[in-house]
Amino acid sequence: MTTSGPVTTEPSATGLATSEPGRTEPFAIDSTTVEAYLRRIGARHPGRADAAALRELHLLHLRTVPFENLSIHLGEPVVLEEKALLDKVVGARRGGFCYEVNTAFAVLLRGLGYEVALLQGRVFGPHGKPGIPYDHMALLVETAEGERWLADVGFGEHSHFPLAFDARDDQQDPGGAFRIVETADGDLDVLRDGKPQYRLESRPRELVDFAAGAWYHQTSPDSHFTKSLICSRLTEDGRVTLSAPKLITRAHGEREERILDGEDEVRNAYKELFGIELDVLPAVRSGILNSDPE
Repeated sequence: MTTSGPVTTEPSATGLATSEPGRTEPFAIDSTTVEAYLRRIGARHPGRADAAALRELHLLHLRTVPFENLSIHLGEPVVLEEKALLDKVVGARRGGFCYEVNTAFAVLLRGLGYEVALLQGRVFGPHGKPGIPYDHMALLVETAEGERWLADVGFGEHSHFPLAFDARDDQQDPGGAFRIVETADGDLDVLRDGKPQYRLESRPRELVDFAAGAWYHQTSPDSHFTKSLICSRLTEDGRVTLSAPKLITRAHGEREERILDGEDEVRNAYKELFGIELDVLPAVRSGILNSDPE
């Protein structure tokens, strides 16, 4: 990938186009890859970079590109570089965790005419405390009309559609009631059904800024990603999650859980449910499966 030197673009009215000294131009996706990406998620090429198209792209992405951490347990490096991530998501028809799928989605959206900024977040843990800096990546997306939306296709079970970034009241979504709340320090807490999910800084970041967070989640015994396998995607009537050998299916409010019988059934589940073909099955490095990945 080649990058340019410092740029001096003037900021837009909403601030998304601001370019600071030392910041680089975003990676540019070519039209052929845009079309391949759209085919990957079953989307038509939008006529305009508006909110309606963004909603459709967001939903289709969640239904087709799984939230998964298989690379960690397959010994595959997680490369935070746009071309490599497009090759993984589009070419290899894989998914990834937040840094991977949100970066790939950002590249697609820019190629379709949206302005996109990467935002760093800290995920709230079970005791209500935020995690490490750069624990999570989300996207601030600006449409052609200047509307600002919070898009996130890399948080597992979350909102099905983008959230209005500047709204501070409840936003009803098939995934729950969401609210963006300003903190005393100027950050933003994203709540689902009244429970904080993650805390965001509104300052745009570069992809390289997330390297330490990605390394932590690939290597630390304290990261939930090193403790369990996860491969999950939204469906039209619920969600399907494979934390091999456990398969969890939710449809129309009903939850079914079963243990798959042997490697062949696990391998077939990855292929049939997620479109992922594996020669070697991932094995949890700690040898301990999370009792309930959802």
